[in-house]
Amino acid sequence: MNEALRLAEALIACRSVTPADDGCCELLAAQLLPAGFVCERLDAGPAGGIVSNLWAVHDSGRPGPTLLLAGHTDVVPSGPAAQWASEPFVPSHREGRLYGRGAVDMKTAVAAMTVAAARFVRERPQHGGRVALLFTSDEEGPSLHGTLHAVQVLKARGERLDLCIVGEPTSVERVGDMVKNGRRGSLSARLTVKGVQGHIAYPQLARNPIHGFAPALAELAATRWDEGNAYFPPTSWQVSNLHAGTGAGNMIPGELVADFNFRFSTESTPAALQARVLEVLNRHGLEFEIAWTLGGEPFLTPPGTLHAALAAAIQAEFGIEPVLSTTGGTSDGRFIARICPQVMEFGVLNASAHKIDEWVEVASIAPLANVYRRTLEALLP
Repeated sequence: MNEALRLAEALIACRSVTPADDGCCELLAAQLLPAGFVCERLDAGPAGGIVSNLWAVHDSGRPGPTLLLAGHTDVVPSGPAAQWASEPFVPSHREGRLYGRGAVDMKTAVAAMTVAAARFVRERPQHGGRVALLFTSDEEGPSLHGTLHAVQVLKARGERLDLCIVGEPTSVERVGDMVKNGRRGSLSARLTVKGVQGHIAYPQLARNPIHGFAPALAELAATRWDEGNAYFPPTSWQVSNLHAGTGAGNMIPGELVADFNFRFSTESTPAALQARVLEVLNRHGLEFEIAWTLGGEPFLTPPGTLHAALAAAIQAEFGIEPVLSTTGGTSDGRFIARICPQVMEFGVLNASAHKIDEWVEVASIAPLANVYRRTLEALLP
């Protein structure tokens, strides 16, 4: 599977800072077309910000499920290049590690998936069901024109997806120790509490929004939103930004602005969380405006056929039984789960994701590709 290493290096060399793809999709299609995949671009986005989406399918015509391998080619900015030990978009090797922006998140997994799928199809052209791959350049950004758009297109076509592995870097201490079988939802809001600006020496002529909001803030921070369940921790509520005042020391501010976020489990719904927040704010007599943003619904895949095949493949290649987890932020799995009943995530160590000198262990790349290949063999015989 040295092919996976070479392809990972080629992808890292592409300066695909979100939403740019910078030729990644062409490199991937060049690997898949000779193996017999039908490749289609589902590009989208406003003018000047086109997002690249590659949809590739191999259908032998035999009955069976559709197994999707999914990932993203875009990366976060490198940060100051001078702080890197080597150029962020020049793949470099040191002490058994491959360095470069996107090595972890997630060009290595994309390369491994592509090589594994091509090899599987070449060796088993009459496999059951369909092998599909979906790669996008809009995961690290707004996530509006990437996987979300592709899922909408596929749903409109009536495409059937049964199983999906997303190549997110899920491993923590060693590759293979963790598989994500779901993710929490994300619900954010910007709250503006209205007051009346005035001189700090004449509080009777003003209304301080900080004083008004403080009791409500304390109640919201102390609220137990749910108890979680066997797969999810309890829903959390956190304030990320809080601002009031002009900077002057003798003025009562006219308004307060607070940004907050829920990371919520399948035990809560966005509508229920919103209603509970509004009840608290109204009960405290606040004059306010609030704007909500639903970043993603939670999704969950209980142990089943996909988990069994993926865990067996990880055990065979890495000699470890992975634990299931729903920790971390959101992923594109939240969109795929809308049309696919079983979605899990597995990839390399996540320790250096988005960091200066991002790296992946070279020795893990071939086994990672083999995990994806073994899973295909088990589920598409």
